[in-house]
Amino acid sequence: MQSRSILGIEISAVDTATALATIEEFIRSGRPHMVVTADSSAVVLAQKDPELREIINSADLVTPDSVGILWAARRFGTPLPERVSGVDVVESLCDRAVRSGYRVFLLGAAPGVAEAAAEKLRQRHPGLVVAGTHHGYFGPEDSPSVIRTIREARPDILFVGMGIPLQEKWIYRHLDELQVPVSMGVGGTFDVVSGRVKRAPKWIQRHGLEWFFRLANNPRKIRKCLTLPVFVLMVLRARNR
Repeated sequence: MQSRSILGIEISAVDTATALATIEEFIRSGRPHMVVTADSSAVVLAQKDPELREIINSADLVTPDSVGILWAARRFGTPLPERVSGVDVVESLCDRAVRSGYRVFLLGAAPGVAEAAAEKLRQRHPGLVVAGTHHGYFGPEDSPSVIRTIREARPDILFVGMGIPLQEKWIYRHLDELQVPVSMGVGGTFDVVSGRVKRAPKWIQRHGLEWFFRLANNPRKIRKCLTLPVFVLMVLRARNR
């Protein structure tokens, strides 16, 4: 699969349709695969976190999950087809799961959120098999129990919503133990799907202002939003070298 290098992070050159088709190939193979949804904050964090950088660059699929990533790719003269949003991929995969009989498991977010998200997904995708849910508030000592629960549920797709970089590091460390065909980090998707967090209107997303909408609705997101100007400066400096 072709990729584009953004500040040393390899981003798969895929559109949404290609990403979904690739993930379905992973499922049919039956072997464990890791999918990363990379936004500009992930790239910034990876600059000072060698472990995260190595994990992202070793993933089987890394989708461009922000307009910042698309902008940077254009600046480097290696444009990407389109934004492949984690929220949209989750919804589309659930739709395909109904048609193909895939089982999904939701891991992450605060207690009760994954369950609420699962219920919303069942309503929107009648016939969806949610093999199980588990919150993300557990420590390393609890991981063996969580992994056992997931394995017993036998999902085809594991959505992990613990935020970057925790979700990527957890998936990477336990990928072989999990034995799930597709494990995918989805950040705050469960909060959005459950209705706990409102998603920006489509016109705001199209204009690349989703980050501002999130900040206006949740000022606690300021730390993540501040990575955007840092990302822009990093790209401009790298481009001018």
